[in-house]
Amino acid sequence: MSPLSSSLLNPRLSFSLKPLFLFSQSSFAPRKFQIPRQFVSAKRKTFSALASEQSSATDNGGRSGGGGRSGALSPSPVVEEVQRIDVNPPKGTRDFPPEDMRLRTWLFNHFREVSRLFGFEEVDYPVLESEVLFIRKAGEEIRDQLYCFEDRGNRRVALRPELTPSLARLVIQKGKSLSLPLKWFAIGQCWRYERMTRGRRREHYQWNMDILGLPEVTAEAELISSIVAFFKRIGITESDVGFKVSSRKVLQEVLRCYSVPENLFGKVCIIIDKIEKIPIDEIKRELNATGLSEEAIEELLQVLSIKSLTKLEEILGGAGEAVAELKELFSLAEKFGYSEWIQFDASVVRGLAYYTGIVFEGFDRQGKLRAICGGGRYDRLLSTFGGDDVPACGFGFGDAVIVELLKEKGLLPKLNLEVDNIVCALDYDLQGVAAEVATKLREKGQSVDLVLESKPLKWVFKRAARTNAQRLVLVGNTEWQKGMVGVKILSSGEQYEIKLDELE
Repeated sequence: MSPLSSSLLNPRLSFSLKPLFLFSQSSFAPRKFQIPRQFVSAKRKTFSALASEQSSATDNGGRSGGGGRSGALSPSPVVEEVQRIDVNPPKGTRDFPPEDMRLRTWLFNHFREVSRLFGFEEVDYPVLESEVLFIRKAGEEIRDQLYCFEDRGNRRVALRPELTPSLARLVIQKGKSLSLPLKWFAIGQCWRYERMTRGRRREHYQWNMDILGLPEVTAEAELISSIVAFFKRIGITESDVGFKVSSRKVLQEVLRCYSVPENLFGKVCIIIDKIEKIPIDEIKRELNATGLSEEAIEELLQVLSIKSLTKLEEILGGAGEAVAELKELFSLAEKFGYSEWIQFDASVVRGLAYYTGIVFEGFDRQGKLRAICGGGRYDRLLSTFGGDDVPACGFGFGDAVIVELLKEKGLLPKLNLEVDNIVCALDYDLQGVAAEVATKLREKGQSVDLVLESKPLKWVFKRAARTNAQRLVLVGNTEWQKGMVGVKILSSGEQYEIKLDELE
């Protein structure tokens, strides 16, 4: 019996023969050999496992269950198990397919344009930083949200949860070479392992603007003005969004009246920052645990409930720094033209320990969303990293909440794919000419979608509609023999022929 005949009688043997095509003696036409289903495994099987299966399938007389000889000549090939991966991004993160990327680019362009209009320079920092950069004072929520680990060099590192500490590090690194005041902005990805809600993810992009070297309140006034300018550019008005403004010096003055030690100030601020997130009784318990007396807690909560700068002045007097700086900010707001956007709210303290003076938050007036942005003065941040302190203030503005607000207000822009030209060769031999046409147009600054394969005109027109192309440039034999190409303006239907050198 020939090997070919044996393979037909013994499927186990035929499985190991290659190629898997048999040829008829009469026609030599290829005929695909069907592998019996019982020999195809979805899981990886070793030779020993196959041998065991074969042995168990054979009776005492040495015959297999099917009546043929047991196939002991060669093992079946190992079949790798193919597992389908989870196609979703890790929880709390996002993909940016083209339609979402267009929105992100649109948003970032507005961030950059506003920063340019205010005379700021763009900077960036590593996404991966030393962990110590973000570990400041116990109790900060952000400390418990770090994505941190030890790298292969046994260094403790973290994915940045915010941008300001990286800014401080770079300023210390540059030292005396920097000319103050600095006006820097950055747009960077940040990571926090936190509970997800609407507008809150575990990764987000953040727009930061910072002014360093300027102790005057004019710096805070300028920063709030830049955010207002951004809101106006995207269609958000003062009836949609406002700013709550206060100063950490308000708390300092209240705590000083009750001889509360300075080292407790940061802890108290972190607790107060939760005032809209947890019940007031829990706030009182946490404040009491820091060592504050019942009387001090009641006085503090009474001050924090004040929504009027005039009322605050009645309680604290007008001689303190807190009231004086706040009054100056509200005066500057009138001159900048955004006084209707801001309001005093003593409960705003911000959750990060490094703030030292005026603080502010942008909020949705309907109360459906979390804080849109926030910032303030941080004059003593650099010294926590071993540098010389420089007066500084800045803000962070995330990309997630503002998109939710735009959805809520029906203000999301329609950002379709748009190209200037579609260039198509009507004959395969003219593909090189079509590439030449596309190159010339691109050199003139025009976008070109070049059809890279032979396609019928019906397909090309559908492609043009999907990409919102302005015109179609066709390279055909008849036209090209005259050194010309065909052009169709898709909006009007106008058609004409033109020399390539004259195509604009």
